[in-house]
Amino acid sequence: MSCGGVYTSSSNEVLRGIHLSGAGPMSHESEHDLAFMVNDFLENGNSGGGTDLTRYSSDSDSSFSDLLLLADKISYFKLAKNQYESDLLSVINSLALSINERDLDSGNSDLCNASCIRFALVKLLRLSGYDAAVCTSRWQGIGKVPGGDHEYIDVVHSNDMGSSERVIVDVDFRSHFEIARAVKPYDKILKSVPVIYVGSLNKLKQFLQVMVEAARSSLKQNSMPLPPWRSFAYLEAKWQSPYQKNFYPYEKNTNRNTTIPLEHKNCAGHLRRLHSSLLSEIEIDRTLRPFNRGRREKLDKRRRSSFQ
Repeated sequence: MSCGGVYTSSSNEVLRGIHLSGAGPMSHESEHDLAFMVNDFLENGNSGGGTDLTRYSSDSDSSFSDLLLLADKISYFKLAKNQYESDLLSVINSLALSINERDLDSGNSDLCNASCIRFALVKLLRLSGYDAAVCTSRWQGIGKVPGGDHEYIDVVHSNDMGSSERVIVDVDFRSHFEIARAVKPYDKILKSVPVIYVGSLNKLKQFLQVMVEAARSSLKQNSMPLPPWRSFAYLEAKWQSPYQKNFYPYEKNTNRNTTIPLEHKNCAGHLRRLHSSLLSEIEIDRTLRPFNRGRREKLDKRRRSSFQ
């Protein structure tokens, strides 16, 4: 990594983890900003603002109770999908499971951080008749929020009113919320987060708000503050910021073969983990389907009563 600065080995390790758990490769400027943020956070034990750690010594029982309430909110949000989002999620799960390592486009000679998986999924979605594209967002650092970039998928469709709507698709949604020394209730919440997020930007923000609060509660039990790269402002910027659409990989590989180059070995491993997580999630959802059906009926009644 060449960021034009001197950082501790710990900051490089954390930054590397953030880089790989994100989506697209980071720009030189945003990587530089985030590296300084990570280094400052590790050295000072806060996000640069002199946080008083004594305020994190509240009753742990209360924190566990808060986490249980937040877990219930995540379950509620997962059920609160409209018909189009539910159908699209089923299609995306099936298409994602159909991708194999030979489908990963190795045209880009750089470490693509699973970009080839997103392009493979977009290709399958477009062949299935969906207006899908890979979106790369970028934003400048503001205050204690570092700049960066992010890569995700969107699907544009016409709603009942005849206007166009964007549906956000993030194929590695859980990785955005991974934290250090997480307590067991937080790990349980994290596993309940969708493997692949499919939904509107507004619904995505609801997930972000809950997960940031859950991360804060978990970290508080270890007398640790919330790092800036897990703040709501930083997470929101990934999908809220201006973006550029692409339908095909940046470099086309004109000499395809069945051997995956070294640069894409990480992508192959990521694809295997994605398949494993999806299959596990589908099995859990199948087991909970009778229970969730009752909860969905209550949710529908609540929606109908709100319009009366």
